[in-house]
Amino acid sequence: MRWLTLMEKLRSPLMVLPAVGTILILFFGGLIVGLQQSLGYFPAIGSYDVTLGYYQDVLSDPISFESLWQTFRLALLSTVMSSVLAIALALVLRDTFKGSRFFTFMFQLSIPIPHLVAAAGIVLLVTQSGLLARGAYALGLIAAPRDFPVMVFDRAGIAIQLTYLWKEVPFIGVVVLAVLQGIGPQYEEIARTLGANAWQRFRYVLLPLIMPGVLSTSIIVFAYVFSSYEIPLLLGARFPTTLPVLAFQNYQDPDLALRPQAMAMSIILTVIAIVLLIAYKRLAKYTVNR
Repeated sequence: MRWLTLMEKLRSPLMVLPAVGTILILFFGGLIVGLQQSLGYFPAIGSYDVTLGYYQDVLSDPISFESLWQTFRLALLSTVMSSVLAIALALVLRDTFKGSRFFTFMFQLSIPIPHLVAAAGIVLLVTQSGLLARGAYALGLIAAPRDFPVMVFDRAGIAIQLTYLWKEVPFIGVVVLAVLQGIGPQYEEIARTLGANAWQRFRYVLLPLIMPGVLSTSIIVFAYVFSSYEIPLLLGARFPTTLPVLAFQNYQDPDLALRPQAMAMSIILTVIAIVLLIAYKRLAKYTVNR
């Protein structure tokens, strides 16, 4: 009986063990190999001495610092703008109106679409030969398509931001919309009877209720954007590029001597992301508990 009871308790953990074990082995295995190479232990090029020199090279390089700032700026702006737009759209879509189901479906449509497909669509839309430039030229707003503002491969990263907004706003908005529909209108009605205006109802009633969902999803968005290299590689300026792109370029370089430096950049990114997320979660916990 004890054996059967024990097996019954272990059944669920044993069922998820293969999937969890595979993920842990792949993640921590790759992390350990990357850490070894970042410390100079790279037998493929005959390097066996452990050193912090590659970290010193990265941390003392002004290009790396500029790339790190570019990475942080894009991640922060994407997260803040996605959260604000998601809240605004969720407030509109929570009410039932004619066509609300269609607009809700269109709002969620971009969630399963890959980021690379979204990037391709943004390129076709906002480049100087894209649909917007041609439309502006056809309407006489600009003298030639080349006069359209540069939004791709620019230092500001406008196309990158647009891609992330198109992808991440629905991701956050679905959670916020579910929370709003779950709590119903009763809290706002009570606040209205007490004399609260629209802004006060949002600030003191709705915002505290949806904040846990907003913070949890924005943490995921920030972590993804901070470590992503595909979209900045395709749509971003060649200089300054983001640190993940710089690490990817060094990793792909035929000169294997650059591989430890690329791994050092990746480990630094990982550490910074973990520190920022811990600080963000502490701030989020403080905000929610206020």
